[in-house]
Amino acid sequence: MSARRHSPAVYRRRRIVALLLALIVVGGITAGIVWAVTAQPWRMVGALFSEPEPSAPTSTPLPTGEATPAPSGSQTPEPEPEPTEATGPQVCDPNAIQVEALTDKDVYAADEQPRLSIRLVNTGDVECTFNVGTSQQRFTITSGDDTWWRSTDCQRDPIDMIVTLAAGQEVTSAEPVVWDRTRSAVDTCDSDRRPVAPGGGSSYHLKVEIGGIASPSSRQFILG
Repeated sequence: MSARRHSPAVYRRRRIVALLLALIVVGGITAGIVWAVTAQPWRMVGALFSEPEPSAPTSTPLPTGEATPAPSGSQTPEPEPEPTEATGPQVCDPNAIQVEALTDKDVYAADEQPRLSIRLVNTGDVECTFNVGTSQQRFTITSGDDTWWRSTDCQRDPIDMIVTLAAGQEVTSAEPVVWDRTRSAVDTCDSDRRPVAPGGGSSYHLKVEIGGIASPSSRQFILG
């Protein structure tokens, strides 16, 4: 018995069905591939952007000027003692200051002017402060009973200068005072006709005072 042959239309329908099935299978595979490709980056992004770790709690600083509250049950702190003022050297005891008159020469030629200085020594056992400024300095030149010159007669712009003297320290005035060998007076400071002190071997004496302390003896010098 011979096999039954189908009409051409049946074969066409079978081929269409097979083609549709093939498309469905291929379509499913393609869709899976597209999903895998598009879904993977999102998973990677999710892994890269992880949630931040919770930060440790921090205490809020107190505003400036507010005291930190004492722990419960603790004693109230005792107030700190008031700071005491630093004590420095005291003013020198006048009895501990020794003053001496100085001249740069013993004998001066006719064209030379005496240069006068003060030396003082702290003879005490402790350091102390002393005013050695020009406001405290006095130079007096005499010849016999005649006072020829006083530095205070025409002194200008006197100043104060407080220094600290160590125990036993000796200091000398830095800038000597120059005597122009004329007689001083408060009303002749700007005069160029003041009397000139005699020379030719005449003897003169310098006495000094600083801070109210006078030199116990004078310094003798000769004008040629």
